[in-house]
Amino acid sequence: MKIAIITETFLPSTDGVVTRLCATIQWLQKNGHEVLIIAPDLGTRKFENAMIRGVPAHTLFFYRDRKFSLPTLSVKKYLQEFSPNVVHVVNPALLGLSGVYYCRRLGLPLVASYHTNIPQYANYYHLPFLLPLLWQYFRALHNQADINLCTSEAVRHELASRGFKNLYVWKRGVEIHQFSPQNYDQEMREFLTKGQARKTLLLYVGRLATEKGIEKIRTILESSSDFCLALVGDGPHRERLQDYFKESQCLFTGFLHGKELAKAYASADIFVFPSITETLGLVILEAMASGLPIVAARTGPSSEQIADGINGLLYSPDDPQSLLDAVSKLKEKSLHQEIANNAYKEASKLAWDKSSQQLLEFYKQACKETESKAPGT
Repeated sequence: MKIAIITETFLPSTDGVVTRLCATIQWLQKNGHEVLIIAPDLGTRKFENAMIRGVPAHTLFFYRDRKFSLPTLSVKKYLQEFSPNVVHVVNPALLGLSGVYYCRRLGLPLVASYHTNIPQYANYYHLPFLLPLLWQYFRALHNQADINLCTSEAVRHELASRGFKNLYVWKRGVEIHQFSPQNYDQEMREFLTKGQARKTLLLYVGRLATEKGIEKIRTILESSSDFCLALVGDGPHRERLQDYFKESQCLFTGFLHGKELAKAYASADIFVFPSITETLGLVILEAMASGLPIVAARTGPSSEQIADGINGLLYSPDDPQSLLDAVSKLKEKSLHQEIANNAYKEASKLAWDKSSQQLLEFYKQACKETESKAPGT
């Protein structure tokens, strides 16, 4: 197949969406499919054998740590030149608006995937009055697609309740060849603990943004001097977090990639994930594949990945004591090891192959949907 992927974010940006896309594109090309990527122009022209058609990107006032591309006629030109069998618009919002519009105008099969709960962010950025408009906007975009993909059952149910149609769950996956307990590295542990390697090392990996709820982790650090924290990632909330944690045993590493990221996971003791706005939380799977027990806020998507007390611990996001209690349980070495082992076993079943094969079937289904709607069929 010839597959055009239009995405609001791609390399060299780093997040769960980009990670999933890279793994998927690699699999598609390995299996003989041709891929074109249309994305914000951030200087990258090619990924593997897939050409990247860059669209001019700009910094917008509401999120200055990332550049976005606005709707543009260029998308139509790129689609006509490539002549794809199917178009996949990832997280349609701004650039994706062009993808949806021109895909429908050109009569191309359309798959859209929902990865980020942008309407939820309105509350965190003091814009609650925008919630109805945001849901209306995203519903209008997604309901033009033949297939709409979500990354969890919880999100599928929420979108269905809000009038989104043609909804399916796109299975999760993780790069099991990259993340492993075998990546433990004493030098990395010394770095992450600021030379206090005997302490219990808590790890958070992800975007440093207000909606992630990272401040809640300080409660653990204040409860005992036995803990230290490493925050891996970057984002618009970093300066505020640095000020908030300045009296704590906390290290800000910035982004880590590849082998360094794998070492960071495997060299920690507990992965803490306080976000309640995720549609999946891919970093949870990366931590599990690295043999870490997870302590995460109890949400629909996190509950689909974590069996409480078996391969991780879930806590009530509204109860700070619940978070402390969960972390304290892992002081028991036998429980810590049992949960870590179970997490690793679960993640080891979730290589990207099955997820990518499933996506290819969705592409074929979208093509059939379009064929059935064509005049004379």
